[in-house]
Amino acid sequence: MMAIENQDEHDVSIPNTLSMKNYPNPFNPTTTIILSLPKASNVQLDIYNIKGQKVKTLLNEVMLPGSHNVTWDGKDNCNKKVASGVYLYKFQTDKKTIINKMLLLK
Repeated sequence: MMAIENQDEHDVSIPNTLSMKNYPNPFNPTTTIILSLPKASNVQLDIYNIKGQKVKTLLNEVMLPGSHNVTWDGKDNCNKKVASGVYLYKFQTDKKTIINKMLLLK
């Protein structure tokens, strides 16, 4: 299961820089990835295992500026639970790519 929502619908402030973080980290069974977009952009958010194999695509769409929360439930594109370990999450826009690590503990 994946959920996308504006972090705070009443907060109209637009971030100055593109950024991404997740919490909790380490996580079990879910983690929330916070995306900050200074302007509208095509966004892709993918999860990779430590071998570099794509596990899940969480987003592939145009998003408005602001802060957005995306929840990952530790499942792959086939809706199967992934194993404990280190995962990379890649946030890509038209102009920039950010990659961070997260740890799933069971």
